[in-house]
Amino acid sequence: MTRVQNRRTPARGGELEDCLRACAVHSGKLVGSLDRRRTELAEQLRKLLVVFSTTGTSAPAPVPAQGATALLKRAVKGATAPAGSIPADLLDALLAVGNKALECGYDDELNLALQISDTVLAERKNSRAGWRLRARALEALGDEPEAVQAYERYLELTSEDGFGVAARITGLRRAAERERELLALLQRQCPRAADFARGPATDVWAEGLALHALGDWDAAEPRLVGALLALSADEAPVADRQELLSQYLDLRTGIAADPTALTEAVALYAEQRRIRMRGPVADPTVGGVQWISLGEFRNQIAGKSICLIANSGRVGESSMGTQIDDYDLVVRFNSYRIDPGHTGSRTDIHATIHKHGFNWDRPVTTRLVFGGVSGDWKHSLRNRLVPGAQQYLGDESLRWPVRNIGRVGNDVWSGIPTTGFNMLWLLDFLDVSPTLDLIGFDFYESGAYRVQEAMKLAITSVHEYTSEKAWVMERAQSVTDLRISLR
Repeated sequence: MTRVQNRRTPARGGELEDCLRACAVHSGKLVGSLDRRRTELAEQLRKLLVVFSTTGTSAPAPVPAQGATALLKRAVKGATAPAGSIPADLLDALLAVGNKALECGYDDELNLALQISDTVLAERKNSRAGWRLRARALEALGDEPEAVQAYERYLELTSEDGFGVAARITGLRRAAERERELLALLQRQCPRAADFARGPATDVWAEGLALHALGDWDAAEPRLVGALLALSADEAPVADRQELLSQYLDLRTGIAADPTALTEAVALYAEQRRIRMRGPVADPTVGGVQWISLGEFRNQIAGKSICLIANSGRVGESSMGTQIDDYDLVVRFNSYRIDPGHTGSRTDIHATIHKHGFNWDRPVTTRLVFGGVSGDWKHSLRNRLVPGAQQYLGDESLRWPVRNIGRVGNDVWSGIPTTGFNMLWLLDFLDVSPTLDLIGFDFYESGAYRVQEAMKLAITSVHEYTSEKAWVMERAQSVTDLRISLR
């Protein structure tokens, strides 16, 4: 029998010591886990241990034979938490654990992520990363009203919405409106449901299922709809409400009834599900953008001199702005930053990973969005593209050049190709440009040079920067401090 889950009461944090103790306990639970996401979380917990051992105690203690979990527990028990604000290194380590916990998707990990966010915000009430982590954890736990409030607080603290938070808020609000419309429709279609909307949702739902099993739909339906109304009134987690709405409509499709009324209900259900999952789209044509294929992109760049501008600290001190703007085509990446004297002012092609929304509102001639998973890529295009910000947009044939066009598998290139490498590989593969120069490509040896909102993003370890550098240098025709020429 289907049961309505009890409303979750997530663990809330605030005290650093309590949060670290919770991390220590959770670390012990992950020992021997075969789940890849939990294994990655365990590694982040280990890193948190190392950071806390060096910032939370006067002298780092050696790791004992009992392992990382035991050390973290002893450190929490015996050390005094740093006075005042959380040290930056410890804050970053906590947030890294919170984000990995969120990726796991299980209730225990979601509650840990929420506790970490509350702890961070108790120490730094204006932490953008803390508010965003809290919002995502609350959304995953099904508490959308509180999630929206946290998302709104995040937006108040930032001038760049690189993560598409505004669109997410709109999607959650509109989905909630459609869900309320659906429940109101069901109540109009089944007026007797109001008689059962005050009882315990689990018991009422069970009664409805039992009556349906006996073939008495006239008695079952008011109880089923009443249970749905009770869940909504109790603000039950979204996942629970959605599951039972789906089950109710599934049961109803097997009953000979008014097809028009059923179609109206199913349409509202589908719309609120779609908006909740994907967000609303104000302009499905994205300002009349023209999609281009691999062949059309080749024709667009043929015979033109091209420079690719790295997001490196070296570019930010290059004084090469005029030289950069002299190329026929200027290619920039992801969260690029414009400082005309150093970076130049033009951007003809913006190549970006689909996961972040930095600079998607900047007008460019062509935008190429890269992504490994087709569904996720389409979702990002749907929610992040800004109508009128690009004339041309790369289609599926340009989605993941190294893997899909080059057929370079994980056995040959185990790391995830960076946006820069995907773009450079594509241009080298097409081989139609007389000049192909890389400006400031030192593979982050001089640090990152990005828009302010992206400066705190870690230089991730999932890429093979060393291998990418070797690939570039093997093809280099000339090399200076700031320029690598491949043609």
